[in-house]
Amino acid sequence: MRLWKAMIAGIGGAAIIAGVIFLNGAARAAMQPGETAPDFSTQAAVGGKVFNFSLADALKKGPVVLYFYPKSFTPGCTAEAHDFAENIDNFAKAGASVIGMSADTIDTQKEFSSKECRDKFPVGADPDGKVIKAFKAQLITLGDMATAARISYVIAPDGKILLAYQDMSAGPHVEKTLAAVRQWRAAHPN
Repeated sequence: MRLWKAMIAGIGGAAIIAGVIFLNGAARAAMQPGETAPDFSTQAAVGGKVFNFSLADALKKGPVVLYFYPKSFTPGCTAEAHDFAENIDNFAKAGASVIGMSADTIDTQKEFSSKECRDKFPVGADPDGKVIKAFKAQLITLGDMATAARISYVIAPDGKILLAYQDMSAGPHVEKTLAAVRQWRAAHPN
């Protein structure tokens, strides 16, 4: 497992992930719109502070954008975090909250939440891959470890998935999820 983590963390991590995608075609099929999102609780961090995140509690306040990403502090994942941070007010205006999720440890997420998420939204720690696997968001699974693919979900307050968007390019995720949240808000103005 140490070798695996070193490969992903190292310069060759992106090439290894790209090779696995090439060989396997794509990450496993994501959950589909209309399916019920698995409930979960996990440690998360926002602004460097740790708290317990509960999907059920977050859904009581409105839709939740749950986005999975492969590895904190890598170029694509950092760019995606910046995009979500820059648009967090737009999500809030539509009544939605955002949480990122990766297989990183809570210590890594504490730092990532401050530096790259700019203290704007939480990132969850899923080092055992349970949440990643429950949402069919694994890119690579080796033994008990699962690395997340880049998949974004928009989950309605009733727990149903409104959008499942999968693309290893970080760019479109904010645009696609924000459009889905706004569409939901237009249909549910209260």
